[in-house]
Amino acid sequence: MSAWVLPDQIADVLPSEARHIEELRRDLLDSARRYGYELVMPPLLEHLESLLTGTGEALDLQTFKLVDQLSGRTLGLRADSTPQVARIDAHLLNRDSVTRLCYCGSVLHTRAARAHATREPLQFGAEIYGHAGLEADLEIIELAKASLLVADVGSVTLDMTDVRIVDALLQGQTLSAAAQAAIHTALAAKDVAELTKLTRQLPASVANGLCALPQLYGDVQVLDEAQKCLPSSPLMDSALQNLKWLAQRLGDVRTTFDLADLRGYAYYTGVRFALFGGDGVDQPVQELVRGGRYDEVGAVFGRKRPAVGFSLDIKELVQAVAPRPLRPAILAPWGEQTGLRHAIGYLRARGETVVCVLPGHEHEVNEFHCDRQLIELDGQWLVEPLSKI
Repeated sequence: MSAWVLPDQIADVLPSEARHIEELRRDLLDSARRYGYELVMPPLLEHLESLLTGTGEALDLQTFKLVDQLSGRTLGLRADSTPQVARIDAHLLNRDSVTRLCYCGSVLHTRAARAHATREPLQFGAEIYGHAGLEADLEIIELAKASLLVADVGSVTLDMTDVRIVDALLQGQTLSAAAQAAIHTALAAKDVAELTKLTRQLPASVANGLCALPQLYGDVQVLDEAQKCLPSSPLMDSALQNLKWLAQRLGDVRTTFDLADLRGYAYYTGVRFALFGGDGVDQPVQELVRGGRYDEVGAVFGRKRPAVGFSLDIKELVQAVAPRPLRPAILAPWGEQTGLRHAIGYLRARGETVVCVLPGHEHEVNEFHCDRQLIELDGQWLVEPLSKI
């Protein structure tokens, strides 16, 4: 094997794609800042026990481990930045007020999340701590939508659910952890036959409600249907009303509901959402953003604060949108004349890209779209369109 062959699903990022990724990274961070989010930069690696505290088996399996040559302790390379941001909110900032934080950095996965995905996502995310009301859920969804707008994702669909719907159905039932896990698996697979077997010993209203969930997907009318066929309880009514409240205020985006969607069930504590790009005709539909409410995330750090947020992979997002056009640049000759050096410095200070042509390379094509050229006319260095040259 060649020494320069990279590991599976790890890749170099070449100039045109790297430019797009970096421009989008800046735009996303600027968008979050306009909403009032402060940037934090958690470390790439931590002591393993700190990095994985309260995260569960799934993240443990996704985390690369190594030994610290200084201390001999086991370290982990982060597979998700959210627990780190929760630690920062709980221990380093330790604010009592509402805190808005955003982050952007590479994470590493032992296995790719899906076929053809990278094992080194560039994760961007935003979180609100300290507000339990739906206003925070609404703001975080609006910021997630704004992020896709910044990226020029054409067709966007919002899908929502609430994990408390299943909690409400199973409330008061004595089930083993294995039995609950089997029900969750059957719901995720929308396997009504398996659900029927698993719920035979449960009260009829509970069994019927669980078996109805796989059919409860579609537009906002699904929520009305859910109110009719699912047993009423304070927890159930709150979950359905919360989804209705959000849907009424997110009317500018196509919104769907899938009440049997249990991805991240052990992590989320309320509304969970995903944003999809693509219309299914000219562009394939794919999930680009995932988020929701996870009020338990800070409990393991000694501060159980309300929390809601989202994350996305910028590398994946770039693959889902059209390439951005190159920004115009200026072609300049190489030279040591004082006037030429001053002219180039002045243009660069104003934000222009000036590409100096090294001797003997005048006819080479470069990555930049040079539509102008710096030329000397009557002792002055002037910028002229290339067509005039």
